[in-house]
Amino acid sequence: MKFVDEVVIEAYAGNGGNGCVSFRREKFIPFGGPNGGDGGRGGHVIARADVNLNTLVDFRFAKVHRARSGEHGRGSDQYGAGGEDKVLRMPVGTLIYDDETGELIVDLVRDGQEFVIARGGNGGLGNLHFKSSVNRAPRQHTEGQEGEHRRLRLELKVLADVGLLGLPNAGKSTLIAAVSNARPKIADYPFTTLHPNLGVVRLGPGRSFVIADIPGLIEGAAEGHGLGHQFLRHLQRTRLLLHIVDMSPGESSDPAKDVRSIVAELKKYDPALAAKPRWLVLNKLDLLAPDERDDAVKALVRRLRYKGPVFPISALAREGLDPLLRAIGEHLGQAQPVPDAQPDPRFREDAGA
Repeated sequence: MKFVDEVVIEAYAGNGGNGCVSFRREKFIPFGGPNGGDGGRGGHVIARADVNLNTLVDFRFAKVHRARSGEHGRGSDQYGAGGEDKVLRMPVGTLIYDDETGELIVDLVRDGQEFVIARGGNGGLGNLHFKSSVNRAPRQHTEGQEGEHRRLRLELKVLADVGLLGLPNAGKSTLIAAVSNARPKIADYPFTTLHPNLGVVRLGPGRSFVIADIPGLIEGAAEGHGLGHQFLRHLQRTRLLLHIVDMSPGESSDPAKDVRSIVAELKKYDPALAAKPRWLVLNKLDLLAPDERDDAVKALVRRLRYKGPVFPISALAREGLDPLLRAIGEHLGQAQPVPDAQPDPRFREDAGA
């Protein structure tokens, strides 16, 4: 299924039905009086969050959504039926903006949450409402009101506790596949991930968290290089960022430069996102000789003057993942502190050097 996270739609609520002018006419009842009923209310257009959806692809081509109008009133005190509401199912995490003013209308953050995005018009009044002691045969009635018409912009920000960040081919997809039930595309070329992937990581009975993998960033993303910044919005709701760093050896490999370029792109996009807790996860250490790994990690931390948690891992070989997951669980408040859940102290003792 194609991933779509931004789309513009139009919502037309139903019009209210007109009130009726009618009089009771029966044999032997010469002055039956007015009995015209009211018109029915027009249907609303309602947005409903659905946890079973993860994309706005249903709205990519279906741009116009109309609710039914209310029926007109009839004689014999018969009120018109209200128009059926139009319910639009959207993924949890969808933000709905007024496309003309840019105003945020609602943020759908809970499964089953509903919000009326276009209100149907009220029905008109029949002539039975206008009778009085001095107006015993009223011929007045009112017409139904028009329903609202709104042009709306839908923007999806996936709901995840942890977000993966890094350059293309850093191993983000391999990591999310190793720790969760997600099965993203994995290949040995850049930009294999073209849309966000979500996975659920199980820490134990009743303990889990959601992890999100987005396409890799490159230097110059703010100017549109690579896939640009278009998917960074999906990290704005996360509580923790895991910065995946490729530590594989190579002549052109410079992990410190890679880290600084990603941080610079974060600051260009959103300073608040750059200020989120961010841990360094140093991946592909299995490609280094065992006696070189500690020195490589220490050298990187020293160059960056990084004082936060550092986790050396190999996602492909499944090495170093348990301490990482336990530390994440502790940070999110879903697990009790575990002694080996802390980052390896060897890589923090000289962090400020």
